[in-house]
Amino acid sequence: MPSSSSSSSFPLVPVLTLLLSLPLLFIIAPKFLSPKQIQITLPDELDDLALFRRASAAESQPHRLPGHRNHLGSTNAKPKIAFLFLTNSDLQFAPLWEKFFKNGSKDLYNIYIHADPTVKVSVPGGVFTADRFIPAKRTQRSSPTLISAARRLLANALLDDSANAFFALISQHCIPLHSFKFAYNTLFHRSITDLTQLGKLEYRSFMEIVSKAHFLKDRYNARGRNVMLPEVSFDQFKIGSQFFVITRRHAVTVIRERRLWRKFRLPCLSLDSCYPEEHYFPTLMAMDDPEGCTHYTLTRVNWTNSVDGHPHLYRSSEVSPKLIYKLRESNFTQSHLFARKFSPDCLKPLMNISDSVIFLD
Repeated sequence: MPSSSSSSSFPLVPVLTLLLSLPLLFIIAPKFLSPKQIQITLPDELDDLALFRRASAAESQPHRLPGHRNHLGSTNAKPKIAFLFLTNSDLQFAPLWEKFFKNGSKDLYNIYIHADPTVKVSVPGGVFTADRFIPAKRTQRSSPTLISAARRLLANALLDDSANAFFALISQHCIPLHSFKFAYNTLFHRSITDLTQLGKLEYRSFMEIVSKAHFLKDRYNARGRNVMLPEVSFDQFKIGSQFFVITRRHAVTVIRERRLWRKFRLPCLSLDSCYPEEHYFPTLMAMDDPEGCTHYTLTRVNWTNSVDGHPHLYRSSEVSPKLIYKLRESNFTQSHLFARKFSPDCLKPLMNISDSVIFLD
């Protein structure tokens, strides 16, 4: 028969068992709980939130240039294009981009690079100097990390230079299809809506926004059935290219947005249907300012015979003047300015036709 001291002691075994099982709980919880129930704010997300708040506060200062008005004439500074390179490998096409930027003027652009820190990405040099690399975090497919990286690039570009008027998100697999001068004129002189009631000019964002796709329902329910409600109904859920060119006003909208982000940052239960970066930005723009967007992208991509959600990868044998002319074609008002997805072995043949075709507008 146990002693009285033994029978009154604290039950250590069950407590220890519970403590030891806690790590396991975090592993199996996603299988039984909805994403809404397991949402956690991580320390690195708090870092991003602080960055976004700084950028938002700076944008509210009276000395900052207005985000959506025509900058020409409002200040001595010329409006610039912020090129946001998102990469998880070396910038293999840096030499081609170097020629692209040399075609322009240094006071008309800025470069920002988000390189996955888990991969050793070399600094190309030239216009791609070490100080152009922003503090970055790991990116992973089928997760909201690609959205976070894009927002991080936008916030850094907003803070860095108030003359940044357009923000172009670029992949390491992207190439330019025209000269810098052509791209600059397309954005600042051919993409303007005349607001006669205000007597001012307003730029539009080149954001692809598509409402119909056969897989849209699966994408909508990737985090669980109707988990996106009530913030995003199925009718509000859009799809578009991950790569865009947006105005300063819309860049500010993105870094200030919290409501939709709480949904899109939730983990997916169905990874086969999980492409948050293709939905967050077009859904946000469609809900916030659909008239301020063209609803098409300036980055050409070939989805013919796509594999595992990846577009066609162009090889060196496919590079020719005819291909460049074909990629430029668009069903909309503006020619495509960029194209993807190109393998590293395309660099040499692209450089060979850079002066005679690509940059000869």
